Amino acid sequence: MTKSIPSDDASPISQEDFIDEKSLPDTAQTRSPSFRPAYADRDFLLRDELRPMRFQLELLKPELIQQEQGIESTIVVFGSTRIPDPAVAKEDLQRAKDALDRKPDDASLRQAFETASKIHDKSTYYELAREFSRLATEQSLNGNAHSAIIVTGSGPGIMEAANRGAFEAGGKSIGLNIIIPREQYPNAYVTPELCFQFQYFALRKMHFLLRAVALVVFPGGYGTLDELFETLTLIQTKKMRPLPVLLFGKEYWERIINFEALLEEGAIDQADYELFQFVDAPEEAWSIIRSHYTQADAE
Repeated sequence: MTKSIPSDDASPISQEDFIDEKSLPDTAQTRSPSFRPAYADRDFLLRDELRPMRFQLELLKPELIQQEQGIESTIVVFGSTRIPDPAVAKEDLQRAKDALDRKPDDASLRQAFETASKIHDKSTYYELAREFSRLATEQSLNGNAHSAIIVTGSGPGIMEAANRGAFEAGGKSIGLNIIIPREQYPNAYVTPELCFQFQYFALRKMHFLLRAVALVVFPGGYGTLDELFETLTLIQTKKMRPLPVLLFGKEYWERIINFEALLEEGAIDQADYELFQFVDAPEEAWSIIRSHYTQADAE
């Protein structure tokens, strides 16, 4: 006995027959992994030789869904998973202080308190990311609701803030989750039908930039730096069109990365140094993005 995948005019699907496994006789032959259809054979699909096929599927599934959802362009928001809502940061700092007060000579507790203090100071960026995304989403909804859609890595911290801002504005946002040992679960503010999970960083990065019209980067660590520099490299080498790359928090970024030293050492050109801009306020960031495309349209 077989059953067919249903189809309709809006989403045509070829009428291939798929085995109804419950209807099969229970024999040594039907229980054999070799008898299992390739599409339903997880062990087969996860073989090393099938990696190119998995790459293709991981590229194609989010692409088709975004097409079906009418997503035309996106604004990418990157930033640390470790910068929480200010209220949470305040509670974490108080717990660290209480623990240190109980054992003032404990070096590890002192380090934990100092780290909590620094994260508390940076928690203002959570609110900035939230406000920027709310502003960008409101502007999108007032114009073309399928353009300038916020996209994040869908995790906690700055990513949560950005998805939250879009949610609170009444708009959609995209989350590109990645399977890793920690911080792998999507936050509650990602639009469910636009929440994707990736195995491969390379494919995830490609989807970040396929529809991007701007990159907005908040303080972060290795992952944020990786994504920032890959984007700058792609623009520098003309593998992608120029777009606004905005770094929130000049003081943070100039302390973490000596961009001017790269220029002085001849490692980058002046034009490369000008591929990004520092910003400190959501309104400033949105104004730069809007001006960039207003000017591009005029040309």
